[in-house]
Amino acid sequence: MAAEGGLRVEQRHGKARVRVGRVWRQGADGSHHFVEWNVSISLLSHCLSSYHRDDNSDIVATDTMKNTVYVKAKECGDRLSVEEFAILLGNHFCSFYPQVYTAIVNIIEKPWERVCIDGKPHLHGFKLGSENHTVEATVQKSGALTLTSGVAGLALLKTTQSGFEKFVRDKYTILPDTRERMLATEVNASWRYSYESVASIPKKELYFSEKFMEVKKVLMDTFFGPPETGVYSPSVQRTLYLMGSAVLRRFPDVASIHLKMPNIHFLPVNLSTKENPSMVKFKDDVYLPTDEPHGSIEATLSRITSKM
Repeated sequence: MAAEGGLRVEQRHGKARVRVGRVWRQGADGSHHFVEWNVSISLLSHCLSSYHRDDNSDIVATDTMKNTVYVKAKECGDRLSVEEFAILLGNHFCSFYPQVYTAIVNIIEKPWERVCIDGKPHLHGFKLGSENHTVEATVQKSGALTLTSGVAGLALLKTTQSGFEKFVRDKYTILPDTRERMLATEVNASWRYSYESVASIPKKELYFSEKFMEVKKVLMDTFFGPPETGVYSPSVQRTLYLMGSAVLRRFPDVASIHLKMPNIHFLPVNLSTKENPSMVKFKDDVYLPTDEPHGSIEATLSRITSKM
C-alpha cells in the first residue's frame, strides 16, 4: 500500500487457474499415483513503480508464475500433499524474489480415485470422484504461515431422521411442522490449521492428505450417525454445529472450521383435482427434487482461547 498524488494504492497480481497433472511411478508394488491441481497465485510485492511510472522492473511476470508451477511440480520427486505443494510455492516466491513479501496460493485438487477391478486396486487406473479438496496457503517472507484446507461439493442425503418444528410462525408462514423429512445438503467446509510458520508444519509424509480424509470422515459420520439407527436432526443448524464441533474435538491442530450447508429440498408430492381429490397422496415416498430456491445456512466454529 502506498500513497502518491493523494491516491492510495492497494495492489496484488498473480496467475489464476494453472492446471497441472503429476504422476509418481514409484510404488514398491509398481503402482502409480496421480493428482490434478488447479493453482492460483497472488503476490503482494513492492512493485508500485509499475503503477506510478512506466517502470516494470519489479514485476514478476504472471507467465513466469505459471512456468514455476510446472517446474516445482517436476522437482517434487516424492509424493506430497496439496497443502505441502501450496506452501512450497508460496515459500519459493517469497524467498526467490526480494520485492515479494507475501504469497497467497489457492489450489483445488480434483478427486481422482484409484479404481478396483475384481476387488483389487488397479496399479495405474483412476476414476473421477465428486467433492474437491481445496487449500489456501498464505506465506510471508518472515516464514509466517496461514493454512486453510477444505472440502467443496460434498453432497450428503438421508431419507429419514430429520425434522423441523417450533420455528417462528407469522402471517407469511405456510410451512408445516414436521418430524419426518428428507435431509440433503452440499457441504462446503474449510478448516484453518493452527500452524503459524512454515517451519512448524508436521514432517510426516502426506500428513495433510491423511488429515483431509479424516476430517471428511468425521463430518460424514456426524451427519449420518450410526449405520443401523442414524441420528435425528432437528435442524440443519444443529447438525452443522455438531459436525463442526466434532472436528474441533477430534483434531487439536484445527483452530477453526467454517461450514456452509444449503438445505436442498425434496418436496412431498401431492396431486389432486376437484374431480379426484386423492389422485396421489404423499406417504413419505414420492418427492420433487429441487435445488432452487434453497435454504442457506453457514457458521464458523472457533476455539475459545484465553489470553493472560
